[in-house]
Amino acid sequence: MTVQSKMVSLCTCKDFQHCWTDKCVNATAGIILAATPYCLRVYTMVYALSLVMRGKIPTLDDLKKTVRGILQSTAFLVTNAYGFIMYNCLMRHLMGYYTTASVAFLPCFLASLMAIVVEREPRRPMLALYVANVGTETLWNMAEARGWVKSIPNGQVLLFGASISALLYLYKLGLHKTTCKDSLFGLLKIFVGKAEEGPATKESIEGNPAAPTTQQRSRPPINFATINGWVQAYSRFIEKLKGKHETCNHKESCVHYSIMGGLKPLVGGIGVQVALKLLLNIKKVAQNKLDWRKTVFTKKTLNLGLFLGAFSFLFKSVSCGLRHGFNRDDPRFALPAGLIASTSFLYYPDKTVALYVMWKTLQIVYNLGIEKKKVPKVPGFTIMLYAFCTAVLFHAGILEPKTLRPSYYKFLQDISGGRFNHFNMKPLDVFGLDTARQTEEVLISLKLTDRSKLPMFALADW
Repeated sequence: MTVQSKMVSLCTCKDFQHCWTDKCVNATAGIILAATPYCLRVYTMVYALSLVMRGKIPTLDDLKKTVRGILQSTAFLVTNAYGFIMYNCLMRHLMGYYTTASVAFLPCFLASLMAIVVEREPRRPMLALYVANVGTETLWNMAEARGWVKSIPNGQVLLFGASISALLYLYKLGLHKTTCKDSLFGLLKIFVGKAEEGPATKESIEGNPAAPTTQQRSRPPINFATINGWVQAYSRFIEKLKGKHETCNHKESCVHYSIMGGLKPLVGGIGVQVALKLLLNIKKVAQNKLDWRKTVFTKKTLNLGLFLGAFSFLFKSVSCGLRHGFNRDDPRFALPAGLIASTSFLYYPDKTVALYVMWKTLQIVYNLGIEKKKVPKVPGFTIMLYAFCTAVLFHAGILEPKTLRPSYYKFLQDISGGRFNHFNMKPLDVFGLDTARQTEEVLISLKLTDRSKLPMFALADW
């Protein structure tokens, strides 16, 4: 990527983002009309799915709250969309030119601040977490494009391992029941089991310091020079496998506990993958046109199940092994067990999952630090995080689209009513980021090159 060649662009907002109309008011009103139906569809599906997942018939009050939630969330997202156009035009008129900051970052930052206060307060942390996830990936891609950083192979596995180990340590401490309450721990409980849940009792932590039993004292040492000695070693090994350590909270043997703990998530993960593929291809299934061998019966279908199954098996077996080795339980055992178990992420090395777990961990640890009075509470931190990360995404979408996640670029195209592929990027090449070429390549890869029609609700002057 080339360095910046100029600091300003003298193009107008009409030349850049609404060439079909001279009036900024028309451009702002048009995106309101275009974004509203799309946002309504999105949030209707989100809230409807939330109702279904509750597993019970909704009451009239539930339906009223759902409708209010849909309307409020729609207003939030529409505000974010039209606010960007409005502040972009306003800043261009006030300054008389564009800079790398005022062309996308600053207008989106102001629009995001205005939009997030429209949304319900309980939803703000979730939204901030989502854009922080995508924003972190985008910032890394931007730094990598400039040669400032270099990605390492399977770096997402290391990120996931460090984050999940910290969460498991808090889980073993039992803080998920008190100061670190979060829905993510409920998901962890499914895969690592209730037996690993803290806080541990004094007996399980300290173990049993009592002297060995008479039967154990009477056992003669094994002589490996004879066949009988090897038989005795084998017998004692089998005996060990059939039992469990006194500090283990599970009822069955450690071997059974570990193996069955891995099999259940394995089967469940494969089932989820198959169900998702069938759901995404429901039309082809109904028409009996689905290629089952290429769509369902593939190696990729196993990846999620292998990751979940191996993670559970490794964590439980390592935890049991540490309890046997140290003759006690310790919340710190979650750290090595979590790191070893995270190697299973190689089966499903998803950046989105790794970044989500990282940001969730940072959020939980930060809240714990506030609770323990170790770090100060920053007023409005969630709002500022949302505004900053959303501004980063819009900056990338406008000036450096190759650094932005393709799915998010398509989202920007959809919410804008098809305006993104009508923006004129050539005047922005003065910033030295090769914006026009990057944009064209992204549009071709996403099949968004059709510019024959005006965007939705263009409110054009002709």
